[in-house]
Amino acid sequence: MTALGLSGKLVIGALAGVLSAGVLGAPAPWSAAADIDALRKALTFHASFDGGVDAVRAAGDAALYSAASFKQRGEATRGLPDSGEVVLARGEGRFGDALRFTKKKSPVVFFKGGRNVPYQSANWSGAVSFWLSVDPAADLEPGFCDPVQITPRAWNDGAFFVEFEKRPEAIAFRLGAYSDLKVWNPENRRFADIPQQEKPLVGIEQLPFGRGKWTHIAFTFDRFNTGRPDGVVRLYLDGKLQGALSPRQQTFTWDPENNAIALGQGYIGLLDELSIFDRGLSDAEVRSLYGLEKGVTDLHRP
Repeated sequence: MTALGLSGKLVIGALAGVLSAGVLGAPAPWSAAADIDALRKALTFHASFDGGVDAVRAAGDAALYSAASFKQRGEATRGLPDSGEVVLARGEGRFGDALRFTKKKSPVVFFKGGRNVPYQSANWSGAVSFWLSVDPAADLEPGFCDPVQITPRAWNDGAFFVEFEKRPEAIAFRLGAYSDLKVWNPENRRFADIPQQEKPLVGIEQLPFGRGKWTHIAFTFDRFNTGRPDGVVRLYLDGKLQGALSPRQQTFTWDPENNAIALGQGYIGLLDELSIFDRGLSDAEVRSLYGLEKGVTDLHRP
């Protein structure tokens, strides 16, 4: 989890910050009409990958870019890499088409952050949603991969990511929400020496993924950049709350124009329906998002 380089990742042991749905509270009542209208207003970015790779709704640059590496994204070209490691999979998506990642070592593909990820320097909240289809045991190579990573710098310095870690003994899936490095690890301790409850990770033990099956992933965050230990982030799979990080200071100092929404780093499988919202979502809204008949496209139809 270096700045989209996988070799620098440190082995993570037991997972911390995972709270049961009972601890976090019972799900809120579901109200379809209210949730859909609210979701429509909050949507800032949507890449459906249907018929093309550029976003169909974007507050900023809608183009998908590719580059030899994350550090070389200043030399990126528009579109998928010509070398073919990432392709548009016609008719294979959760809804329509999808992106297929075929090799662990491949160029980076990304959207530019900017206004697509509506960053706020004070009291910031938001949410990210997407679908994955993968058999982790059969498809993924050993080590780490990040299907989605959002950062201007590095995996451990002002970054959101979801990751698989494949080891001989087990496969883990986690959400990372790493504030500025100097905030969450001011003493620059070795990762292995940091108590588990301090690590900004949410993980699950029972993986719902499988080949030929689509799994919906969403994470939502609130009260970031307040300067207080009150920032929270929650992970959902298939519309159900899986866990959350305990409240902590979540200071993300970003230059939005340098931010990147990187996809499929080290991942082998399908990805569809990437969406970003300008505020945190409730349990009921995440369930509504998961249940949309035609995906997020329903949110920006007339």
